[in-house]
Parts: sequence; C-alpha cells; structure tokens
Amino acid sequence: MARTVGVVGGGRMGGGIAQGLLGTGAHVHVVEAGSEAAQAAHDRIVAGLEESARRAKLEGTVQDAAARLSMVDTPGELPGDCVLVVEAVPEVPALKVEVLRAVEGAIGPDAVLATNTSSLSVTELAAALDRPARFVGMHFFNPVPSSKLVEVVVAAETAPDVVETARRWVDELGKTGIVVRDSPGFASSRLGVLLGLEAIRMLEEGVADAEAIDTAMELGYRHPMGPLRSTDLVGLDVRLAVAEYLTSTLGDRFAPPQLLRDKVAAGDLGRKTGRGFHDYS
Repeated sequence: MARTVGVVGGGRMGGGIAQGLLGTGAHVHVVEAGSEAAQAAHDRIVAGLEESARRAKLEGTVQDAAARLSMVDTPGELPGDCVLVVEAVPEVPALKVEVLRAVEGAIGPDAVLATNTSSLSVTELAAALDRPARFVGMHFFNPVPSSKLVEVVVAAETAPDVVETARRWVDELGKTGIVVRDSPGFASSRLGVLLGLEAIRMLEEGVADAEAIDTAMELGYRHPMGPLRSTDLVGLDVRLAVAEYLTSTLGDRFAPPQLLRDKVAAGDLGRKTGRGFHDYS
C-alpha cells in the first residue's frame, strides 16, 4: 500500500518536493489555499513530472503519479494517516509556526513533521509544538528535482528515529542527505551566503563584472554555478532575508551589501523577475 504524505505550500520549492515524493510511489496531498493557486500548483507539479519522464527520471507513468496527487485548502484537511508532512511556506517564523501547529493537530502522533528552511532555527520552531520530538528540518535546494542534497537538521529535542526516517526519505528521493546540528544557516546557507555576499561586495567595489566573478569560481574552483548566478537563482529577496537573519545571530560578517538592498528595492530579484546580477530577459 502506498504511503500517504503531505506538503504544505505548492510554490516552486513545495511543488518540487511534492514531485519528488510522487516519484517514490507515495500518495501526496499538497496544501495550497484558493482554487486558482491550487490549480497552478497542480499544473506545475504535473509539468515537472512530464519533464522528469522526458529525461527518463520517472519510474512509472506521469498519469500514475498524477493520480496520486491531491490538493487541499488547509493544513487541517491533511489525512490523519500521513506518515510525513513537509512544510514549505515562506521564511517567516510566525507563518511557519501557525502552519506547523495546524499540521500537528491534523496528523497522527507518530508522523514525522518537517520544515523546509534554509536558515531559521528548527529548535525555536519546535518550541511552539506539542510533539517537538517528531519534528526535524529537511532543507531542500532549488530546483528540487535536479538538486542532489538535503540537509537533515536536528533540533534539540528531535528523536533519533525521526532523524533516521528523514534520512530514509532522502535516500528514496535519490538525493544525498547530510545531518547537521541546528545552528544559524546550518552548513550550506552559512557558507553559501557568505560567499555570495563577498561576490556582491566585489561587484559593488568594481573589482570585476558579474560575469567575470562567476566565471572565476566556475572555472577556477569548479563550482557548477558562480555565486552571483546562484543568488539570482535563489532570489535576491530571499538571500537578503537570510543575510539579515544571519547578521542578527552570527554577527556583522553577514551584513548585506548596499547593492543587494538596492536591487531588491528596485524589484531586480533574479531569475523570477528576469533581472538580478545577470539579465534573463
């Protein structure tokens, strides 16, 4: 019998996570409020399945996977037999807490509840829950279908069997999991953001143009994507928010450059708007 899982949020990250879970053979319930948003999320996930099928990355047919996809309006409508629910709403602590508490009230006491966050404290989110031992961080990367890494973030009260369950799901998704202690920025964001911020400072100071800075890291250090292109992919607004959080927790070495603030204020947010540090129009 196929397992039942849930994903809260059908945006680019949540949709990608749902697509991956469908690929494991699970029944996936995606929470997305409003009929238009739900339909858009459904279509996005199915389009992702079709792309995976074209690349021979999908076991079974698109039709079979899509038949196991359901959309619901609220976390309270998630089935009680969900064995895993991944929350993938925006990086706003109050919003995440509200969603996580609603999910916890809908699912069984043995289910694993995970948050997809790139920097927020998993321990602080867990403090708002009745069952913090069943809670863990699962930091997916954008774009989820082609990314290879998931950080499994262990909060202060996360039970060892929950960590192992999260790792097994990562394995089933065909990705590599690393286990990290809950700390601001974890392992990936802490290093990736620092490199990205320094690249922005170099651009701000006129050391080189964006293409040269990215090429230096891509060819000189074999990074698959330069730090400015990576910032464009993540979203300049997202990177700014993470940098501000890391500044508040780890100090001024993560202080956002003025150039980053200016671009966000101008609406140049990266690939999603067609322009960031590079032009995608």
